[in-house]
Amino acid sequence: MKMRVVYMGTPEFAVPPLQSILNAGHEVAGVFTRADKPQGRKMLLTPPPVKVLAESEHIPVFQPASLKDGRAASILERLQPDVVVVAAYGMLLPKAVLSIPRFGCINIHASLLPKYRGAAPIQAAVLNGEAKTGVTAMQMSEGLDTGDILFQESTPIGTSENTKDLSARLSRLGAGLIVRTLDALRDGTVHPIPQDDSQSCYAPKITKKMSPVDWTRSAEEIHNQVRALYPWPAACTLFRSRHLKICRSRTAGKQYGTPGLAVSENGSFLVCCGDGSALELMGVQLEGGRRMSGSDFLRGHSIEGIVFPDKMEG
Repeated sequence: MKMRVVYMGTPEFAVPPLQSILNAGHEVAGVFTRADKPQGRKMLLTPPPVKVLAESEHIPVFQPASLKDGRAASILERLQPDVVVVAAYGMLLPKAVLSIPRFGCINIHASLLPKYRGAAPIQAAVLNGEAKTGVTAMQMSEGLDTGDILFQESTPIGTSENTKDLSARLSRLGAGLIVRTLDALRDGTVHPIPQDDSQSCYAPKITKKMSPVDWTRSAEEIHNQVRALYPWPAACTLFRSRHLKICRSRTAGKQYGTPGLAVSENGSFLVCCGDGSALELMGVQLEGGRRMSGSDFLRGHSIEGIVFPDKMEG
């Protein structure tokens, strides 16, 4: 028996799970996603990735500005879904929506709940240097990512893996997990596990204020910052009064010097950090320029005597 699904999701992360549901033969009666937004230098109005997939599959798309005014609930009641599946939708579901599907609403959350509830679980795991993370299929409740756990799958985090790459992997994990969850709901083999709130922590929304690098911190901490904030908003520092984005890095062992001191060593772009170690800047982008390797940057810019500031405004 196939399930009748309403899907709620917005960014690229939410595309593979939707495709997986379709490939498994379930009926997707409608898709809710966020509004089209201006993007690029020309600020062209661009649909969310989930909308693009839904329209290519001739699935009705709904883009309400709010779920609290009753109109979204009316749409759901008309669609009569067995279950609502949510993946990186970007809006909280009110009680009036949560209670409509007979199997409730299931969220695909990119962490091993109860760890890293909130808006940015992938970035938080990388920023904090976690060795592993995963995906949770959760029965949604009125709280923020507080519902019962249905299924989880874990995966190690590579020491050089950034948010962009990890997000793609977790999305694929979520795609498999949601089909497993729908099958278990249909067959009555789900065994919900309440979350242990004492083990929870929160992953706040990422902002540009997190971008500035403090070179008095350890190379490992800054490396994690670079990985966590790529591709947006990117870790950055100041180079001759211009913002320098750090797109890729790696720790480079001992390099004694003032924190923030830039060093050219055998073609590598190194910066001294606060713990007596160094960070190699492997990919950078100077304000107004293109992204390039650290070695290419050195060929076009002199860094002799440069000491990057410990503090700067985001």
